[in-house]
Amino acid sequence: MEASREALADRVLGGWLGRIAGNMLGKPVEDGSYWTRERIDRYLRATGALPLTDYLPAPDAALRADVVSRAEFALRPEWPECTRGRIDGSCRDDDVDYSILGLRLLERYGPDFTTEQVGTAWLESLPYLQTFTAERAAYRNLANGLRPPLTATVDNPYQEWIGALIRADVHGWVSPGDPRRAAALARRDAVLSHTGNGVYGAMWAAALVAAAFTADGPREAVETALGVIPPGCRLARAVRHTAALHEAGVGWAEALAEVDRETGRLHWIHVVPNAAVLTAGLLYGAGDFDATLALTVRGGLDTDSNGATAGSVAGVLCGAAAIPPQWTEPLHDRVRSAVFGFDNAAISDLARRTTALAARAEA
Repeated sequence: MEASREALADRVLGGWLGRIAGNMLGKPVEDGSYWTRERIDRYLRATGALPLTDYLPAPDAALRADVVSRAEFALRPEWPECTRGRIDGSCRDDDVDYSILGLRLLERYGPDFTTEQVGTAWLESLPYLQTFTAERAAYRNLANGLRPPLTATVDNPYQEWIGALIRADVHGWVSPGDPRRAAALARRDAVLSHTGNGVYGAMWAAALVAAAFTADGPREAVETALGVIPPGCRLARAVRHTAALHEAGVGWAEALAEVDRETGRLHWIHVVPNAAVLTAGLLYGAGDFDATLALTVRGGLDTDSNGATAGSVAGVLCGAAAIPPQWTEPLHDRVRSAVFGFDNAAISDLARRTTALAARAEA
C-alpha cells in the first residue's frame, strides 16, 4: 500500500511539474495569429535550438544576425521570466492559476461541488483582470447576479474556446484511472463559462489525464478519453482524424497541415484546432517527455495552454522522477499565482494536497 501511495504521489507531482514546465515553454510564443508553426521553427533554427529539448532560448543571447533580423521575432513581454537560463520559479499564468483554484475548490467543497460553488470560488479567490475571454464573460455575469447556465451564454462569444479545457487537469489528477469521474467533475466546472465543444474539450482533457495513470502510453490515453464525449462532436472528429493520420504513418508536420484544412478557419484559441495540436504532440511524442513538449509547442496556436496539458499528461505517464532535470530544476519548487493565498506556493505541497484527494477517491 505504501509503495502504491508513493507511485501515485510521483505521478501526481509529475502532472504538476509537467503542466508548469509545458506552460513556461509555450508562454513566450503564445499568439497563434503571429507565432505560426513556421515562425516558431524559424526562431528555433535562428537560435540553434532544434531539436528542442529545453526551454526556449532568450533572443538577446542567441539570435544570429546573419540568419535573420531580431525584429522578426516579437516574443511575449514575459519572455525574460520564462526563457532558458532566466527562469527562477514559474511566472504567473492563468493555465496554472486554474489548476490551483481547482485544487482549492475540491478541498473546500469535495467532489460533489456545484457549478455555483465554482463561481463562488472565482469571485472569492481570483482577480477579475486575471481572467480572459469566456472566463471574464462568466465572471462579469456572476458579478451581475446571473447564475449558471446563463453565466456561460450571456454576452459570451467565447463559449467554445479553450478556457474550460485549461481548467480540467486537476479533475484528472484526483481521478487516477477513472476517466468518467474526471469528465463528470470537469463538466460541472466547465458549464460555468462554456457550452458545446468548449465543455467537451474540458471533459476530454480531464479524462485524458485520468487515463494516463493506467494507460500503456499516450495513444491508449487518447482513445480512452474519446469515450467520454459525443463521438459526432467536432472536437472528437478532429482528435480521431489526427490519430488516424498518425496511425497511417503520416509525418507530424503533414498531419497538422491536413488537420488545418478542416479547422483552420477557427480562431487560434478555439478548442477544436488546439485539441488536434495537443493530440499530435502526444502521439508523435510517443511518451518521450522532451519530444511531447517540443512537438506540442512547435504545433503553434495556444502554445502555453497546449504545452501545459501535454506536459501534464506526459508527466503523469512517466512520473516526476523521470522528467529530465532541465525542466524541473529551474522551477525551484515554486509557483507564482494570482489566486489569493497561493503566490509563491511550493509545487511539492500542491502535489501532496492533490495526492491526498486522489488517494481518497481510490479508497
